[in-house]
Amino acid sequence: MGEAMVLGTCMAQHCSLIGRVRMNHGRVNNNSTLEEQGITGLGAVYYNLQEPALMEFAVSAGEGQLGQGGSLLVSTGKFTGRSPKDKFVVRTANVIDKIWWDNNPPMEPEKFDLLYQDMRQHMQGGRYYVQDLFAGADPEHRLDVRVVSELAWHNLFIRHLLRRPALEELDRFAPECTVINCPSFKADPQRHGCRSETVVVLNFEQNIILIGGTEYAGENKKSVFTLLNYLLPEKGVMSMHCSANHAVGNPEETAVFFGLSGTGKTTLSTDPNRVLIGDDEHGWSARGTFNIEGGCYAKTIDLTPESEPDIYATTQKFATLIENMVFDEETKDLDFKDSSLTPNMRCSYPLNYISNASETGLGGYPKNIIMLTCDAFGVLPPISKLTPAQAMYHFLSGFTSKIAGTERGVTEPEPTFSTCFGAPFMPLRPEVYGKLLQVKIANHGSHCWLLNTGWTGGGYGFGSRMPIKATRALLTAALDGSLLDAPFRKDPNFSFEVPMLVQGVDSGLLDPRSTWADQEAYDQQAQKLVNMFSDNFAKFVPFIDDDVRAASIS
Repeated sequence: MGEAMVLGTCMAQHCSLIGRVRMNHGRVNNNSTLEEQGITGLGAVYYNLQEPALMEFAVSAGEGQLGQGGSLLVSTGKFTGRSPKDKFVVRTANVIDKIWWDNNPPMEPEKFDLLYQDMRQHMQGGRYYVQDLFAGADPEHRLDVRVVSELAWHNLFIRHLLRRPALEELDRFAPECTVINCPSFKADPQRHGCRSETVVVLNFEQNIILIGGTEYAGENKKSVFTLLNYLLPEKGVMSMHCSANHAVGNPEETAVFFGLSGTGKTTLSTDPNRVLIGDDEHGWSARGTFNIEGGCYAKTIDLTPESEPDIYATTQKFATLIENMVFDEETKDLDFKDSSLTPNMRCSYPLNYISNASETGLGGYPKNIIMLTCDAFGVLPPISKLTPAQAMYHFLSGFTSKIAGTERGVTEPEPTFSTCFGAPFMPLRPEVYGKLLQVKIANHGSHCWLLNTGWTGGGYGFGSRMPIKATRALLTAALDGSLLDAPFRKDPNFSFEVPMLVQGVDSGLLDPRSTWADQEAYDQQAQKLVNMFSDNFAKFVPFIDDDVRAASIS
């Protein structure tokens, strides 16, 4: 059967569903419609469309093209990454003393009111798509999130990325948070108190998130995550920018992987020998670990069926979103090496597209905590064992490199400190999250590791990326406990413990200084990085415990 016939059959199988959806605009709690929320005057509103209908609307509206296997090929226009400088928090009375304002530019309430008013006026008569979804696999801590999208493919994206209620749950769904995403709306900086025509603003008092002037889909999921990073710590739940997996048949053998985009969270947690809980956002409650999301948002640059077979396979599955990838116009073959549109090309898909994914999205208390860093200086060893105090130091430091394309204007790796390995999404002061993690590590005796997926043999432009085979071997040894039995040395620059001998790993790789042709140049780079750590951490010193202060690098 030819590809065109296969795709035609896929769509035809759902025709009756699509027709039924169009007749009643989808399933929704009649007591919680947009009109009940005061959002009136829109044209056609489609509630909770499933994948086939959203695919049909997206293609018919020219938002994307059908790809191989029934995937959807889309472009995000001029913005191919997040716009962190255009993200604001409304400075309402109930949050003034809570928000980390140095990291979250404020918007005054009256400016937000004007923005919300103008956006609703702009939406008048337009066609919109609504998804009612859960953020959080644990029913005790989940949030009922409504996402209103101008683009059908954005609605499909968030349907992949958050958790989909059962049909009967939609009948009693009551949104606790509403996200309105309207890319065609352009903000007025003078009128709305923002920086440009692009705006992402969170109102924690009203639990409303407004997104305008950008088609980059990642703003949807990260704005919801930012809201949860405000709400969950107040409940004693550690919200984490991390991936997570657990041993087959044993959820108590859970590992979490902290890291910024591009450091390996998705790649390293998607392990065929372990069960994937999730690839990006999790909570750690008194009951264990839970995935906030219901899907994955994976980078596709240089993706191969040999290196990452499960993720590669999703690029040819029905309704997978292929974002900002170059492809052959006739065959729709994807080019995984061509980054001319952006190095930040991605695919998004529901979690069940990964064969070994958890059905529940739940795990135990993290036995191992992996902090991923992408060291563009080529100084850090491939893996290091951290004491609890050192873990707090490195968690608050959040040293890594921004990878090209993940934010506007980043074209090559940039060494950076992103506290909690997710500063752009942290509305509270870093110490709030640090102390929560410190308590949970102490209560559950988690082992902590710093895993470097960056450069070896020299910095960016001189050395090479850490071999993925070695990284996986070191990670496996950490997770199965065998690395604890290895001989260790104390690193002279950072004072953490570094293994000297690990089966299947070149011992020379474990000593980064020995991989440099010019070892004096290594010493200079190491001292430079030590100074950067020390200078960055000075701002945390007044807020930390003595043991963490003693573990600081100087």
